[in-house]
Amino acid sequence: MSTSALMPLLAFAAVVLMIPAALWLMRRAGLGGAAPGNLLRVVSSLSLSPSQKIVIVALTPGTAGQWLVLGVTGENINMLTALDAPAGVPLAISEPHAPSVAQLIERFRQGKVGGGHD
Repeated sequence: MSTSALMPLLAFAAVVLMIPAALWLMRRAGLGGAAPGNLLRVVSSLSLSPSQKIVIVALTPGTAGQWLVLGVTGENINMLTALDAPAGVPLAISEPHAPSVAQLIERFRQGKVGGGHD
């Protein structure tokens, strides 16, 4: 196989390998967060170890509704308790930390390229 025939194959392999890396980076950066109107949303998460964490999940959008405190391991998820959502939740907690992918696409279409919240 000549080097001219090998280059497209290497380019294809590079693109395929970049997909999981891009998805991992998007997850770490918080892109693709919960879209408005979703029934479930992660409010907060605390890692206890590499395989264990505690997660607070809001069952309804905004501050009204119920929060579930979950214990998450590699093998299972256990509900630790259910709480009424507090009335005075700071905006940083009650709103998603990053815009969703749909919001980013809409901003790009409108010519509003850049980060930040609406």
